[in-house]
Amino acid sequence: MNVALAEAGKGVGRTAPNPPVGAVVVKDGRLLGSGWHRAAGLPHAEREALAAAVRNHGREEVRGATVYVTLEPCSSHGRTPPCTDGLIEAGVARVVYACIDHDSSHFGRADGRLREAGIEVESGVESAAAEEVMRPFFKVRKTGLPWVMWKCAMSLDGRLTRPPGEGQWLSCEASRADVQRLRAQVDAILTSGETVRRDRPALTIRVPELVAGRPQPWRVVLSGNPASLPADAPLFTDEDRQRTLIRSGADLPGVLRGLVIDQGVLSVLVEAGGRLSGALFEAGLIDEVVVYLAPMICGGPVPAVAGLELPASLRLTPFEVTRCGDDVRLRALVLR
Repeated sequence: MNVALAEAGKGVGRTAPNPPVGAVVVKDGRLLGSGWHRAAGLPHAEREALAAAVRNHGREEVRGATVYVTLEPCSSHGRTPPCTDGLIEAGVARVVYACIDHDSSHFGRADGRLREAGIEVESGVESAAAEEVMRPFFKVRKTGLPWVMWKCAMSLDGRLTRPPGEGQWLSCEASRADVQRLRAQVDAILTSGETVRRDRPALTIRVPELVAGRPQPWRVVLSGNPASLPADAPLFTDEDRQRTLIRSGADLPGVLRGLVIDQGVLSVLVEAGGRLSGALFEAGLIDEVVVYLAPMICGGPVPAVAGLELPASLRLTPFEVTRCGDDVRLRALVLR
């Protein structure tokens, strides 16, 4: 199952509106084939793994094998045929999956179909690890809202910018490279009109191997006055300008729900100034934080999270602390 989870990790940020799923085919202790779901409309992980096993070892060798998959196999016909049918047709003897599918069209149906075909079924193996990989998908299914990650590079005194006359960057090169990996894990990046006017960010994945085989994330600009946005900013002039959306910031939950419905978004990365960040925290819309702490004191009037009025402190757990070059990266979930 850990091998299947590693396969699932390859699909994070690529499969929306579907979940990232991995699968492996094993027989007599030998790995016959592995696969992962690459994009909506393409074969699911089980069929990818079965096809790889047949290519490598032949159809007869696959009969009687065990398939490990990170999510309950689908049992309804959508853009692709049901994976339960594929498993039955392949003649596998056993299916082990990590967690149940929260989609009502699949929930709990695979066990009965597979067992009726004489296939042994086991579930719950490494379910917590699998649910972590798929938590954006599960959140959308439960709430209609995407998983929202707040990313921020700040000084030790909680400021986003350096004093006038100094360089643009607070974070070091290693932290900026890590942000590229964060962008590759999400379907959309949310920013403010103020940030576009001040910084003119591109908000793209610029590492070829991270963007290969996937579109750039949607770039969503929240602005109450779109006419004030600079028409020559990269978001509106680069080769990915068709991936830029402008939305009003008056209804933050509505914007996020709209991204789920209209663009199929599962996960959003927030790269914005203190005012929008504070509003998102205040509205209870942030699920995860990633903060890069730079070893400097910068001063200035606007903090990383501004205007925040909460009835109680937000607690973060579990806390992961790592070193990124000269910076310290803190990553944690917002405790509900």
